[in-house]
Amino acid sequence: MSQKSKILIQFDSDRHASVFDSIVAIDAGIDHLLTHAAVKPEDIESLVHGAMFTRGANDLQHTALFFGGNNVAATEELVRATKKCFFGNLRVSLLSDPNGSNTTAAAAVLCAQNEMDLGGKNITILGGTGPVGQRIARLIGGAASTTKLPSSIRLGSRSLEKSKGVCDSLTELTGFQFSPSETSSHDSTRESVHDADVVFAAGAAGIELLTEGWISNDTAPAVVIDLNAVPPAGIFGVSVTDHAEKRNETICYGAIGVGGLKMKIHKQAIKMLFQTNDSTLETEETYRLGVELNR
Repeated sequence: MSQKSKILIQFDSDRHASVFDSIVAIDAGIDHLLTHAAVKPEDIESLVHGAMFTRGANDLQHTALFFGGNNVAATEELVRATKKCFFGNLRVSLLSDPNGSNTTAAAAVLCAQNEMDLGGKNITILGGTGPVGQRIARLIGGAASTTKLPSSIRLGSRSLEKSKGVCDSLTELTGFQFSPSETSSHDSTRESVHDADVVFAAGAAGIELLTEGWISNDTAPAVVIDLNAVPPAGIFGVSVTDHAEKRNETICYGAIGVGGLKMKIHKQAIKMLFQTNDSTLETEETYRLGVELNR
């Protein structure tokens, strides 16, 4: 009997399915890509059942689902609706990476770990209430990424109330006590990073979070990781292509410097979907895959 084709079905909550995600899927070696845009939770059951019931149980590992989209909350709602469609072993594998948040967070944490053990360290995440920032915090504070927890994890946000709310949610999820921080001005942002060993910048594209002069003092972090690929950089002086570049004794990573590992994780995650029919790759699972690839 001939080998079944590998079919990836891409669900996107946006008006148009992500071209980026589609190209990565094709480069990962799938045979066929089916894209669905503007998908709503009420659409999911018929779409997922179409994936489940068109092939016999022994062939379900050759069909898989990918969930993307810029609206992370909307995408997560689609994933929850999809899980309700499965019963017993009658299901297909799925990968969730809305706005690249899971693969980016995993790669960012791994790059930081390549430079130092995060256990016992002070961590500041600028843009910490956004999708990538929250996932970085979740991975580090949830002990997925270290045997010893950090001393502190500070979540920077222009709104202190928003930071408090996200910190409370992450504390409830992981048990780690996260610290809220207001970063609405240059002075408050610098105060948020003044004692940090590692700083992640995960803010919105094209917004400079740390301005000129931050790296020239004695309290500069040992490692900074800027995930903004759109000029200006999120951290002044960090180049988008930096990969463990040293600037005044601070080790710097830019978005493309992290992106090589992110892309490696993304492609391998897609390949893994077709090994079984029961894989679910979300935040922690994506990080664990990155650990194996980063050895």
